[in-house]
Amino acid sequence: MSKLMNPFAPDVRTALSPEAEEQVARYRSGDTSPFACKDAMAIRRVAGHDQDTPLRPSFVRDTEKILHMPAYNRLAGKTQVFSFRANDDLCRRGLHVQLVSRVARDIGRALGLNLDLIDAIALGHDIGHTPFGHTGERYLNERYHARTGRWFFHNVQSVRVLDVLGWRNLSLQTLDGVICHNGEFEQQVFETSDLKSFEAFDQVVERCWAEGDKAISRLRPMTLEGCCVRVADIIAYVGKDRQDAIRAGICKEDAFDDGLGGAYNTWALSALVTDIVEHSLGKDRLQMGEQAFAEMARAKRENYQKIYGASEVNGNFSAEFGEVFSMMYDQVLQDLRDGREEAPVFRHHVRMVTEWLSYYGRTYQWQDDLDLTTVDYLSSMTDDYFVAYARALFPEKEAIFPSYTHF
Repeated sequence: MSKLMNPFAPDVRTALSPEAEEQVARYRSGDTSPFACKDAMAIRRVAGHDQDTPLRPSFVRDTEKILHMPAYNRLAGKTQVFSFRANDDLCRRGLHVQLVSRVARDIGRALGLNLDLIDAIALGHDIGHTPFGHTGERYLNERYHARTGRWFFHNVQSVRVLDVLGWRNLSLQTLDGVICHNGEFEQQVFETSDLKSFEAFDQVVERCWAEGDKAISRLRPMTLEGCCVRVADIIAYVGKDRQDAIRAGICKEDAFDDGLGGAYNTWALSALVTDIVEHSLGKDRLQMGEQAFAEMARAKRENYQKIYGASEVNGNFSAEFGEVFSMMYDQVLQDLRDGREEAPVFRHHVRMVTEWLSYYGRTYQWQDDLDLTTVDYLSSMTDDYFVAYARALFPEKEAIFPSYTHF
């Protein structure tokens, strides 16, 4: 039992009540919740393939498909919060998705849910993210929206990567959990939707492209497993980002109002998870107690004030950096229009995706929407690839990229 005390949440327990412990023990011994998503319930676009087997249950297959995608491998080279820093111990997006999976599995195991589905959703939830974290997402969205009136959000692009660009015939439950994961919208109660078909799901995806936040903020997962990932996304980063900020020298240990410093991560992983389990056992929804929810929201606000909005973080990105993002977008778009097959967008993206899809008897319709193909390419880049390409295209902008060294 953790002995850490949070003055803003003194009544939030870090250990389950005896009654909750008894129920959790039954789930750990093999019982499952009546609200769990069973493997046999998996819905796929192409029925008859990817059958549930004792060796490879439905959602295990989803997880393995995601892990073997090049886009998953690239997450190790994408910013979580801190860019341009010579510190190999700072969290990258590849670690973040694993941390989300770990937290969500802890919640799901205690509630008797399907851990394989949780794993698939968590490991795939950021696979469409841009380089340079939410800053890159904002730059790409600004240019894409200015040109098309449509919106770029990484959770929607993640579905596109998994369902279109990678075409792995993933289950509806996994794809739904991915698009609904957005950790920017905290809630005290997580209720499921009545989504049941790919036809309805495709309409949801289209509304997200067309309406952006207006549609995304209303999303609810169709499974409790998806709800676990959604709340775990916040729990996984709210404390870890604080540890990284301290490690990076952005904040000191005593800079945070609760006085826990980097130990907040330990408190959150214990107390917030315990609270969710305590309030959700035997229910068809996930729920937090009032004090725990208020504290999670407070800690997130403090992160925005002291970490994400800090000049030491945002100062890595000058106004010119956003301009380079826009210039690169326009260059890639022009290369596609001109059919310049020697250009990197063809050599490193169009041909690769085309070859990948041909294995499954499908084609990449990149000519149908050149702006969307540009988005596909730019969002797929790692930080290092983006910088190398920008330097090759615009050598006069060399000075905007911070130089860093380990020594």
